[in-house]
Amino acid sequence: MADTQLMPIPGQVDPVPVARDITPRADGRVDLMGLPKGRIAELMGEAGLDAKQAKLRSKQVYHWIYHRGVTDFEAMTDIAKTMRPWLAERFVIGRPNVVEAQHSVDGTRKWLLQTDDGHEFEMVFIPDADRGTLCVSSQVGCTLNCRFCHTGTMKLVRNLTPGEIVGQVMLARDALGEWPKGSMAGLDDAEDAGHYTADGRLLTNIVMMGMGEPLYNFENVRDALKLVMDGDGLALSKRRITLSTSGVVPMMAKCGEEIGVNLAVSLHAVTKEIRDEIVPINKKYGIEELLQACADYPGASNARRITFEYVMLKDKNDSDEHARELVRLIREYRLPAKVNLIPFNPWPGAPYECSTPERVKRFAEIVFDGGISAPVRTPRGRDIDAACGQLKTAAEKKSRAERDREAAATAAE
Repeated sequence: MADTQLMPIPGQVDPVPVARDITPRADGRVDLMGLPKGRIAELMGEAGLDAKQAKLRSKQVYHWIYHRGVTDFEAMTDIAKTMRPWLAERFVIGRPNVVEAQHSVDGTRKWLLQTDDGHEFEMVFIPDADRGTLCVSSQVGCTLNCRFCHTGTMKLVRNLTPGEIVGQVMLARDALGEWPKGSMAGLDDAEDAGHYTADGRLLTNIVMMGMGEPLYNFENVRDALKLVMDGDGLALSKRRITLSTSGVVPMMAKCGEEIGVNLAVSLHAVTKEIRDEIVPINKKYGIEELLQACADYPGASNARRITFEYVMLKDKNDSDEHARELVRLIREYRLPAKVNLIPFNPWPGAPYECSTPERVKRFAEIVFDGGISAPVRTPRGRDIDAACGQLKTAAEKKSRAERDREAAATAAE
């Protein structure tokens, strides 16, 4: 049984996060994953190093963790050999524990991951010809209960820590072989430092669109993404990171100011009645309030458009009138926007069906004729329940024994 206290299920009340930046480990060591240099130095000082030594070692360890992807202190060649066992006794550089890894026929990969205190969540990697996108989770479960989303049928257990969030990116880079190669001496060589290999498919983009509502875990998401964007860390441009929110209006401006990444909004409907049903947070922050927050989002421009996500539900939100109203709203608020039309991805017990291909095409044409880009997202990873709206931890679908049998069968093939 996991030892973490369950977070309250708040309905239309904002959840209060469990204050935690590191998940305790059974072996007593402190996991440095997800921590900035200053916090690493602080922990080393508490463990007995003087301030000067702690600052030096934290800088070295930070580099090895985030730029080189190293998890073993023994591999940190610029740290004295006598210091490495001292570090290993007190600290660990963790990754989320992999419970199960699945490959889709279309190349999509999904991992079922577990925290050090026993909670499970998922992440997805979607390869394309010109990019590789990692879909990152921010919470174990979700509290928003969006009716088209399988994750919304789970209980919200707790927020993920910065380490558990950035750890997903680290794990994906491990799996893709995307860490710089070569010796420490070559770090000043731009060619060596930037030489990432990922068997032809690089992790180029991150989307905070996995399990959970990122803006209900704002501080931890912010701190994790700062490490991802840090030039001395993972060094991924903020222009390649998108945060998706269901519409937590009070946190949107703060997101733009303190993180500065691209914004995506789960709109999914253009009337109060329908959005109240599909995305219940609309009862708290209505469409007009949400669109005004989008208009005010720092950094939004024609070069950095806001993405509106719109799931296509048969006979619910997919009429010509809905498409025209969508165009009208975007124009009224003068939003630099594009619309991602998402064919509904079914899951057992889902209350909706997907709009027909003809209806989706017609909806897209109306929005496009209104001067707004409206690409239809190609469903990816449906065969492994990795498509948009399908994430729900396999812990609730199959037993440990079933997983073990499947793993044994795969190994025997």
